Amino acid sequence: MISRQLTGEPPLLEVLPERWRDLHRDGPVRYDPGQSVWQVLDHETAAAVLADPVTYSSDMTGLAPSQPDFDTFTQGNFVGMDPPEHRKLRALVSQAFTPRVVQGLAPRIEAVCARLLDSVAGHDRFDLVDSLAYPLPIIVIAELLGIPAEEHRLFQEWASVLFGGDQLGEAPDMADLERALEAIAPTVREMNGYMLEHIRARRAAPGDDLTSRLIAAEVDGVRLRDQEMVGFVALLLVAGHITTTALLGNAVVVLDRHPGADSALRADPGRIPEAVEEILRWLPPFPELGRRVTRPVVLGGHEIPVDTLLMVHLGAANRDPARFAAPDTLDLTRHPNPHLTFGHGIHFCFGAPLARLEARIALRMVHERFPTLVVPSYEDVTFQNPAVIIGVRHLPVEVGRA
Repeated sequence: MISRQLTGEPPLLEVLPERWRDLHRDGPVRYDPGQSVWQVLDHETAAAVLADPVTYSSDMTGLAPSQPDFDTFTQGNFVGMDPPEHRKLRALVSQAFTPRVVQGLAPRIEAVCARLLDSVAGHDRFDLVDSLAYPLPIIVIAELLGIPAEEHRLFQEWASVLFGGDQLGEAPDMADLERALEAIAPTVREMNGYMLEHIRARRAAPGDDLTSRLIAAEVDGVRLRDQEMVGFVALLLVAGHITTTALLGNAVVVLDRHPGADSALRADPGRIPEAVEEILRWLPPFPELGRRVTRPVVLGGHEIPVDTLLMVHLGAANRDPARFAAPDTLDLTRHPNPHLTFGHGIHFCFGAPLARLEARIALRMVHERFPTLVVPSYEDVTFQNPAVIIGVRHLPVEVGRA
């Protein structure tokens, strides 16, 4: 018999939004003495900061700890770059990773989802993260890049190390971050070497894959260097993999904790796109974005000096009552839904279309396969380190079939 346990201590994914809501008590901008950073909390200021890369730089050189292997690895990761370098790299990869390419992945995403769900067809209980949410985006990205199927496991192992956050506490300081970078350096070196070899093989024998398209991309006579392509692959692992994994797991938890919303969505699956957006608003996988202040500014009545680390708190901005009606109510039909979960401005998340597509397809297929799906006990759920990402690491579920 399917049973849903809603008693006991609320899970972490319910506690965090309450904390974000409470942050508004301190006004639109506050200083967090625990992390020694300024936080932007309201939607209007957050959007303004993200839309101004001149005043609020994404280049954290000098503020964040560095590590040689990691610095090399992120050369093509334009998330940490400002114009004009950001514009050049984004334009180059946009030639290869187009909306048409992403939309063309839909049949393959459906096929991968079907295969993964087939693997648990005879099970009444299984781990939704291990069985679907984690492998799905990894397989899609690896296939997109032309990685042989027998080597997809490598991507899963690398992602597990890069985003595990096992070396960090909930409020890490710079020393914690330095230790974490040193701990993941061997994985970074391994991945860097593998991808450079893969890129060189594609240069010698191009195929019909994203790697080959990245090699061929050219803007104003400029092409991507091999190391820049490796950095972009690292970005894809974040934007196209871990975000989808977190989003799918979060969706299941949110719907489990709101059974009425779950029933309504099952009765009207055409609402899945709006539901995905509301879950993104409700639980942004990366709730804070860092920016470096390049000139003295005044925000929320506070003077912020140059070279200050400013954290734009997306979790709080997504609950701003000045921008969202009933912000603390889960509304799967909310429209419009101007959440900032994927960022804003020139750094709007490059992998957002892929994450949205995968989440919509996977959620629809899960509902079609399993008329009932519940989390029987939150004591068995393992959460990710919220200092790294908001999501679940293990999510045992119990399902029923028609």
